[in-house]
This record gives sequence, C-alpha cells and structure tokens, in this order.
Amino acid sequence: MTVKNGDTVHIHYTGTLSDGSTFDSSQGREPLSFEVGSGQIIPGLDSAIPGMAVGDKKTVNVPCEDAYGPVNPSMRQDVPRTEFPQDVPSEVGTRLQMQTQNGQVIPVVIVAADDAAITLDANHPLAGKDLTFDIELVAIGAAA
Repeated sequence: MTVKNGDTVHIHYTGTLSDGSTFDSSQGREPLSFEVGSGQIIPGLDSAIPGMAVGDKKTVNVPCEDAYGPVNPSMRQDVPRTEFPQDVPSEVGTRLQMQTQNGQVIPVVIVAADDAAITLDANHPLAGKDLTFDIELVAIGAAA
C-alpha cells in the first residue's frame, strides 16, 4: 500500500539547513502525523510523500519557495526608539509578540537596534532558507 492524497500518514523526520545544522527533528518524540495534500505541512515536503510505502526512507530537498517562502522585506518594521517600551528588552535576537489593530498576535524578532530605532522582523525564522528533510514513513492511517 502506498500513500495517496487524503491519507493520514505518520513520519519520522530530521530537517537540516544548507550548512548541515538541524533545525527540527522528531527524534525522541512521536512521529509527525498529518493528512497528505491538506496543506498542514510545507508544500515541498507534502508533495514528496505520495507513492511512499511504510518503511520507505528518503531525503527531500525543499527550496525556500516550497517551504516558508522568501524573506519579505515588508514584514520588517523600524520602530523609533522613542516609541519602543522602555521595559521591553531590545537586544538583537529577542523574540516578542506584536498585536495588530484587529487583535491578531504576530511573533517578531529584533534583528537590528541602534540609538534611533529597533527593527522588528515578522518573517518566519526559516523564510529564505532551502531545507533538507530525511524522512521515514512509519504508518499510513491510524496512529502508529
């Protein structure tokens, strides 16, 4: 039996960046479960699953366009230092949450800070990065 769109699958995976560093892995955890073709995972990985059988292993190279997309410059915002709350850490790398006018919470990271402004970036941390996944299909259907 091989996977087709609409099947629920369970995979073990390790995701790495171009430099070989691991950004995520299911090692030591339950397998990742999702419905193939439903948009629950990045498109480049989702499209690699159909046709696999239980026990199959493969390496999937996913360009940024089929992962989290390119870095979007409009997702960066400079906030004047005078408008940034003094009680909030302002070091580069600090993760914060912003709230839009309609109440939506958006995670951001401080990517630059100087005496005049703080630059916030709302891009996904993996935007602009090509990803590689080593995957193993462990089950099709009910939980493994």
